Amino acid sequence: MSERSASGASRPDIDAALADEGRLREALGWVQERMAALRSGIGEVIVGQQEVVEGALVGLFAGGHILLEGVPGVGKTMLVRTLAAAVDLEFSRVQFTPDLMPTDIVGTHMLAEGAGGRTLELRKGPVFTNLLLADEVNRATPKTQSALLEAMAEGRVTIGRETLSLPRPFFVMATQNPLEMEGTYPLPEAQLDRFMFKLDVPFPSRADLHEIVARTVSHQEQEVRPVLRGDDILAVRRLALGVPIAHHVVDLAIRLVEATHGSADAAKQYLRAGASPRAVQALILGAKMRALFAGRSNAAREDVQALAMPVLRHRVLLNFDAEADGVASDKVLAAIVAEVGKQAAGG
Repeated sequence: MSERSASGASRPDIDAALADEGRLREALGWVQERMAALRSGIGEVIVGQQEVVEGALVGLFAGGHILLEGVPGVGKTMLVRTLAAAVDLEFSRVQFTPDLMPTDIVGTHMLAEGAGGRTLELRKGPVFTNLLLADEVNRATPKTQSALLEAMAEGRVTIGRETLSLPRPFFVMATQNPLEMEGTYPLPEAQLDRFMFKLDVPFPSRADLHEIVARTVSHQEQEVRPVLRGDDILAVRRLALGVPIAHHVVDLAIRLVEATHGSADAAKQYLRAGASPRAVQALILGAKMRALFAGRSNAAREDVQALAMPVLRHRVLLNFDAEADGVASDKVLAAIVAEVGKQAAGG
């Protein structure tokens, strides 16, 4: 039985697609068609940044939280707002500041006057939404940052003695300024590990800046129409989870994570801590989703290698030698990916 998406297009039955090869091809075609429409709609507002947009879409559909890093003004907040509008999700935004408290995010019990006198009433915070934008998350103190941990890990929050489930789907997309900037606090390692991807948002090219000016310094307003709904996202995720993946692809993901713990030369020289097992899960699910977007029912090694940087860059810790030599985590990871890729190709 098919259902309708936000655009009115019929969504294939996912259970039937996973049981029948012909239906699977139909479902893959639907995913490709909807993703093309989604990219087109986002492109009406967001100029350039194709790699960042693609990474955000893979993470969003895979159910992973995303950390966007870049200097102020490069469109991080606009990207999150545009994604929320394009997939017709309930959206909340929290501006993180040094004086923000955990209760400002998850909510609290407050005294309320009623016919029977004063009672404690639960006031839910902005975390009760589908897509939460944690804007400039590293400007809040670590205590406030950690208020998101339970929500990101388990899809629920505890307020007082009550544990409440969050809506599904639920995503956190956080933006942060580079750590060198004044007034920032580094995110705790436990929270960083909850983010599926960390995407670096680069400064726009000159051509993109011309286009940004043409679109924004005018009377014309860009509006994004919904292309998909929340239940479409959950359906695509179910499709990805049900598609098998070859052993050698899983093995490559495991080798990459193992290499960050010292088996690769670059890791021995420049890393003091490697990635967690969550990194393997993120690589595999992300690779499956990337394959579906390309119309393939099987993830390839290339999918894993393409996602290695956003999955691993925030999960490894550089040592003193890296800082002294001015070596960034991306350079270390690029060397690790190249070394592991050669080993995997050789068997």
